[in-house]
Amino acid sequence: MNIFCIGRNYAKHARELGNEVPDQPILFSKPSHSLVITKGEEIFLPKNQGEIHHEIEIVLKIDKDVNEGDQVRDIVSEMALGIDLTLRDVQTELKEKGHPWLRAKGFKNSAIITPFWPFEGEEACKQTDFSFVINNEIIQKGNIQEMMFNFQAIIDECAKCFGLAKGDLIYTGTPDGVGPLQSGDQCKLYWGKEEKGAFIVR
Repeated sequence: MNIFCIGRNYAKHARELGNEVPDQPILFSKPSHSLVITKGEEIFLPKNQGEIHHEIEIVLKIDKDVNEGDQVRDIVSEMALGIDLTLRDVQTELKEKGHPWLRAKGFKNSAIITPFWPFEGEEACKQTDFSFVINNEIIQKGNIQEMMFNFQAIIDECAKCFGLAKGDLIYTGTPDGVGPLQSGDQCKLYWGKEEKGAFIVR
């Protein structure tokens, strides 16, 4: 199982971090050991490495090996909400040195994910917002209509560059509103008005 991620797929998010808006998908990956499923439990994060930023995203699960020309509806079986965590201070330092982001993106528990549910289709997803709530306050809210690269474009790019196989996961990008998590934060992920997962930061 591989975990692929799309960077800067929402223009407002790219701009809030002072980054250029990309003209093609920015791709990176996370180790499988970074994945943790939300079950309302405590999730332990690294200490003393600077700020850890949250980025809520829709996650697609690939249901079969992907071939050129395959359509989203034929290869995505399930979806979830996820949090892509970033050691922001570490990432900034790595970027300044021209080094890869893996140390900032691939640490244990950096790919938080809710339980999956059946994929509703891209058009249906446009009718539903997703949001990240911290301590009962909505911090991030997005809709795939705001994405620069849609599900099909993302899948095509990942398949072309890396190949995609059954069980692979794709984090599809985050809207604006990212920021640091603090120990003790009570976090919830919503699809529309339905809570899909929750966790406590430790």
